[in-house]
Formats: sequence, structure tokens, C-alpha cells
Amino acid sequence: MTSDATQTERVARERERVRPLVARARVVLWDFDGPICRLFAGHKAHQVAEDLIEWLGAQGLRGLLTPEEQRTADPHVVLHAVDRMHPRSDLVAALEERLTEAELTAAASAWPTPYADPLIRTLVATGVRLAIATNNSPRTARAYLSGRNLEACFAPHVYGRTTNLALLKPHPYCLDRALTATGATREATLMIGDTPSDLIAARRAGIGFLGYARDERKRKLLHEAGAGAGDVVTSLESVLQVARDRP
Repeated sequence: MTSDATQTERVARERERVRPLVARARVVLWDFDGPICRLFAGHKAHQVAEDLIEWLGAQGLRGLLTPEEQRTADPHVVLHAVDRMHPRSDLVAALEERLTEAELTAAASAWPTPYADPLIRTLVATGVRLAIATNNSPRTARAYLSGRNLEACFAPHVYGRTTNLALLKPHPYCLDRALTATGATREATLMIGDTPSDLIAARRAGIGFLGYARDERKRKLLHEAGAGAGDVVTSLESVLQVARDRP
């Protein structure tokens, strides 16, 4: 069997599994980095983490990080480590701003997730309301969406990171903000995310969850966090096909 035929069969199986979940959604909340784009495809996340660690070192504050944290490739690990020692401080605010600036730079070279753009437009065309609930800066999400002419599909419902890091996912804070602002019922709301923190936040908010796993590692992490086989897709193509079937 050719790879194209295998892909077609896989998409068809995923389409039928997720059809009930997608068909009943009247509001869809999106995580940003992953389901909509690969934010650090061009401007690598490990470079951002290194820059943040170097900045802390220049302030004489590298010791706020454990040896393991000083080797991390995840900028959010650096941010959370400093917040653990100095929660909601000016230092955290300065570090968060540096991370936001790095994200804004990365947004210019981000890779669109396959099928995300047409899925977003199709959902809007069929009357579904959209919002973003992300641990990235809302400024970053808006900048990317503007560059793809998608901002109007979400405006004004873009909810993201603040300097109160305790409210980042898996806390449901930004999901609850989106639900309140859109006037959505929880039964008719679906979250599309690609990490266990997205899944946990959705469950805490009492809404449905659809996992996007672009590779086997992502799929395994979602399943280990409790996502069922019918709640995870490896491509948004199957979701797009269901959306196109909506009245």
C-alpha cells in the first residue's frame, strides 16, 4: 500500500472518531503554539532559553536556577524557576518581557500547522466562535494571526500569559476567561491542544478536548495524560473534513 493510501485511510479513521466531538462544538478554544503554528520553527526555543539564562547571569542571578534548569532548552522552565523564588516580582516581569520579545521575533518565522488556516476559516464560516487560550504572550499570538490574515477570526478573544505564572495552563484561568467572554456553554465548547497541560486545563474547565499530536512523542504524552484514542488526531486534515460537513 502506498504512503498516500495509508495517509488517506488514517485520516478517514480519525475523521469518524472525532466527528461527534467536533460536530457539537459551537465554540472552539485553540492553544497557539502547536495546533496553529510551530512558533519556534525558525527561532529555536533552546536559543531563547540560553538567552534568558545568560541575561540572568549578567544580573548575577544565575544561581536562582538549579544546575538542571541552567541546561534546559525550554524558556518557560527558566521563567517558572525564577517565579518560584520571586513570585510576581519585577524580576519575573522583566524576564517575561524578554521572553515575549523573543516570541515576537519567532512569530515572523513560525511554520503554520498544516490545515490549521483553512480549518480556522471553515469553522468561522459555519458559525463557530473561536478563541485562543495559550501560555504564550497574547501579543505573540496576535502578531502571528495578523501576519496570516486570521486575526479577525479570533478578535477580540486572545487570552495568554500574564506575569502571574500560577495562572498558566494547566490552570484553567485563560479557558475560563474565554468561556465568559464568548458566553459559551461548557457542553458546547471544545479545546484543541497539543500538550498534557492543555488536556488538564480543559478537564478542569469542564469542556471537551481534542488533542493534536504531530509526532509519536506528542501522541504518547497525550495518551499518558489520559486522552482517549478518539480524542487525538495526527493531522488537522480530518478535523477540517468534519468542519466542512457542518451545515
